[in-house]
Amino acid sequence: MSTVSVAGTEVHYRVEGSGPGLLLVHGSTADSEANYSAVRPLLTDRFTVITPDYAGSGRTPLPDGELTLGLLVAQVAAAARAAVDGPVDVVGASLGAVVAAALAAEQPELVRRLVLVGGWARNDDPRQELALGLWRRLADLDIEAYQQFITLLSLSPDRLTAMGREGIAAAAKAADPSEGAKRQIDLDLVVDIRDRLAAIQAPTLVVGARQDMVIPVAHSRELHRGIAGSRYTELDCGHNVPFEQPAELAALLRDYLDQPAG
Repeated sequence: MSTVSVAGTEVHYRVEGSGPGLLLVHGSTADSEANYSAVRPLLTDRFTVITPDYAGSGRTPLPDGELTLGLLVAQVAAAARAAVDGPVDVVGASLGAVVAAALAAEQPELVRRLVLVGGWARNDDPRQELALGLWRRLADLDIEAYQQFITLLSLSPDRLTAMGREGIAAAAKAADPSEGAKRQIDLDLVVDIRDRLAAIQAPTLVVGARQDMVIPVAHSRELHRGIAGSRYTELDCGHNVPFEQPAELAALLRDYLDQPAG
C-alpha cells in the first residue's frame, strides 16, 4: 500500500499492473479490496490499476465532522495523480460511481474515460430513502439484522441461493457497521449530483444491474439519460456487481476501455 496526503489525512491506495492508468473507486461500507479483489487481477495485464480507500474505509481515517462528496473526490483524485502521470480511466461502483461522476465533472483533465456501475444522481427517491435509511438505523440498533439486510439486498436471489446458508452467513459477517460505514451511508442518503451531469465531458459507459435492490436499475438508466453521449448496458445481477459478476464486469471494462478515447 502507498499513501498520499489530502487535507492532512493519509489516503491509502494500491497500484498493480502496467499500462494506462485505471482508477477503481469502491462503494460505501466497503473498501477497495472487498469490492475489487476479484476484478483487479483480470485487468492488471492491460492497465496500471489504482485502488484507493477513501475516508472511513481500509486504513484511511475519517475526518472530523461531516463526510462530504468533495473530500472523497479529492482523495481518489490525489491517489490517481500520485500513482501515474496524466489522465486515467475511472470506474466507480455504487457510491464510488457517484464519486467518479463528480470527479469527471470537476476535474475533466484527469478523466480519460468513465464507467459508472450501479450508481445514482438524485436522493429524492422515497423507496431508496426507505432502504438506505433502514440500513442505517439497523447499524445502530441490531448488527446482525444490519448484516443480513444488506446481504439480502445486495445480491440477486439466484446468487444467494447458490451460496447456501454457510456462504450467506460468511458474506453477512463481512458487513461491518463501523463508524466509517455509518458515515458513508449518511452520505449515501443526501448526495445528489444532478447538477453536475452536464459538465461530464469524458466518454462514459453506464452499467446497470438488472436485479439491483439497493439502488434500483432505474437510477442507472437516469444517469445514462443525463450524461450526453453516454453508452448504456446492463448485467443480470444484484447491486454488488464486482462480487457477483467479476468476470463479466472485467470483460465489459476491457472491451470499452480498449477502444480509443474521444
